[in-house]
Amino acid sequence: MRRIVLCLALMLAAARPGLADEPRNPAIEATIQSQFDAFIASDLARAFSFASPTIQGIFGTPENFGLMVEQGYPMVWRPGSVKYLGLRAVAGGLYQKVAVTDLAGRLHVLEYEMIADGAGWRVGGVQVLRQPDVGA
Repeated sequence: MRRIVLCLALMLAAARPGLADEPRNPAIEATIQSQFDAFIASDLARAFSFASPTIQGIFGTPENFGLMVEQGYPMVWRPGSVKYLGLRAVAGGLYQKVAVTDLAGRLHVLEYEMIADGAGWRVGGVQVLRQPDVGA
């Protein structure tokens, strides 16, 4: 039942006016997956390399960045499973939704802001999307 509610909520969110669904972008998915893989391997320098210059400037070092992710986004630090959902364009930006099941089996839906640069794609920010409450 929870999955049905989640699917309906995601479909409604994707149908909001002003948002355009985009075809899958394997390069964006590969960038995000590479960052997940780097966190799993505790390779903070590599994980940091997938962050946008703005994010790198805010955190300064791979260690500071890793600490923030470990404490603020534990499902990204050590994901159980990852599934790529929709990609959408908003005001010229691209946002990739990702469903992450953490090691305790809890589902989280994240939205990655993706930034294009000369080298490919970088992560400009991540937000955890609030899931609708499911009745008892």
